[in-house]
Amino acid sequence: RALVELAHAKGTRVYVTLNTLVTPGELDAAGRMLDQLNRHVHPDAVIVQDLALAQLVRQTGFAGEVHWSTLSNMGYPAALRLVQEKLPIDSLVLPRELTVDEIKAAAAACPPGLNLEVFIHGALCYGVSGRCYWSSFLGGKSGLRGRCVQPCRRVYAQGREGRRFFSCLDLSIDVLVKVLMGIPQIRAWKIEGRKKGPHYVYYVVTGYRLLRDHGGDPQAKKDALHFLSRALGRPGTHYYFLPQRPQNPVNAGEQTGSGLLLGRVKGGARQLFFNPQVELLPGDLLRVGYEDAPGHRIERVGRSLPKGGRYSLPPAAGGVPKGTPVFLIDRREKALEERIKALEAELPAATGPVPLSSFRAKLPAAMRTLLKSSELKVYRRPPRQLGHGRIGLWLSPENLENAPEKSVRQAWWWLSPTIFPDDEAPIRELIRQAFSRGGRTFVLNDPWQVSLFDAGGSKARLWAGPFCNLANPLALETAASLGFSGAIVSPELAAEDFLKLPRCSPLPLGVVVGGNWPLCVARAAAADLHIDAPFRSPKGEEAWTTRYGSLYWVFPNWRLELRDQVENLRRAGYVLFAHLMEPVPKSVQLKDRPGLWNWEGELV
Repeated sequence: RALVELAHAKGTRVYVTLNTLVTPGELDAAGRMLDQLNRHVHPDAVIVQDLALAQLVRQTGFAGEVHWSTLSNMGYPAALRLVQEKLPIDSLVLPRELTVDEIKAAAAACPPGLNLEVFIHGALCYGVSGRCYWSSFLGGKSGLRGRCVQPCRRVYAQGREGRRFFSCLDLSIDVLVKVLMGIPQIRAWKIEGRKKGPHYVYYVVTGYRLLRDHGGDPQAKKDALHFLSRALGRPGTHYYFLPQRPQNPVNAGEQTGSGLLLGRVKGGARQLFFNPQVELLPGDLLRVGYEDAPGHRIERVGRSLPKGGRYSLPPAAGGVPKGTPVFLIDRREKALEERIKALEAELPAATGPVPLSSFRAKLPAAMRTLLKSSELKVYRRPPRQLGHGRIGLWLSPENLENAPEKSVRQAWWWLSPTIFPDDEAPIRELIRQAFSRGGRTFVLNDPWQVSLFDAGGSKARLWAGPFCNLANPLALETAASLGFSGAIVSPELAAEDFLKLPRCSPLPLGVVVGGNWPLCVARAAAADLHIDAPFRSPKGEEAWTTRYGSLYWVFPNWRLELRDQVENLRRAGYVLFAHLMEPVPKSVQLKDRPGLWNWEGELV
């Protein structure tokens, strides 16, 4: 509360991030936090991703703005026209993966009163935002809940050589940012800063402020680039910002450690040292090597050292291999420390704790469904024999061309988990073709894809797919208001949460109980990564990458396997049990290992 008061006194807006996936048992806690913020803290906005927050904002009467996170994955024109009608929304954060042309297309479709934010700098996730389950699948710590342990930063081996095939460079639009100034719908430039310190904040903000206010001055531009180069991030990339000159953010041969690379370890086992390429200051924080490499450790500099001087490293358990990189990861210059102390002195006096909230979320009544339970096998290509039960097909030109007429009519057509602005028109055409041939049931893998069914949509049967990340009753209530007639819930949940959901669900529910669930979906792949060939982690986990349309899918070589729980799920109220039947490359050998994901644990 005091920090918000100080920020407002300085003319600074404050947004509170509530952009996390909410489980069934957390709705009251999320609502109480929102209620306390609204009554006592008064932030200017909250940033959200879970559809439940649409209901909680209304129920608590939150008076600030509502900004939808990039994790909500709604950055294409049709979605923008829909969400303002259906959701409390003042601003939308566009996906990092967009080109400037796609950003302009989204801006052109932006209805009056809806603002856009665009990422211009900071760390890049390998997976598309909201479409990465890697950390959760391997260890229960979900990126959708801010707990990602960054498995994409690890070394993976394909053949004999280990590389960081999925570790992205940092986004840095730098001087190209002036292009965004001509797009009036963009009201904010967004700088990623997870776990960053004041040095990073000051240097990056100062650099972009120079480019914004004095970008036409050559000296200001030079100064800005200097600030950005010394912000202690990773090397930068424009990513796909310029469609005519795209830059792959993944370069397995590039140094992708965060911090400024100072030099490499030299000397023998007992006399290790390095020669820093910049002056070191007292209190500087150094990282020796990577967290997953031998000899990794953090060092705090005790005294000044000139550029090129000799910094001796004390012996470490296990040793530090020669050639290990050393990074400067944080520093506090004297002037920066003085500014921070001055701000601390201006903090308003404490006025006691914020009173507790008694808010209780109003949950929807459970819908009684007469649907019989059934299994749904989802294929990339039409199977030769249909067999018993329902079939699903991913919506593609090949499937519409090759599927028999009966299959087209009976299939549940699955849409891609991510749509970019350039994809919208082709997908609309595929929907039209499927509809004209009798297709009526569609599984949408982001909630905003309902906007693609403006023609004949009332005759279509729409289910929310598992990539919609629906995990609680209020999110399902919002999905029902969007026009869904059923929902396949998030597969990240633990057993207790799965079994709670049907009690207050306004929709018939399905669940993915088997098959190949992706670790992530991405828009890029390292140039030297072999597609449809296995790679392995240091712990022996294997996976492969394949491409469908404009997206790269990363699959582990073991299947999600909850078939033994189908009866429990059926008794709890689920009516649809999906199996994702992905084709497995001949070079990949599937392992027989438990595929329970978070079933026996909890979603962290």
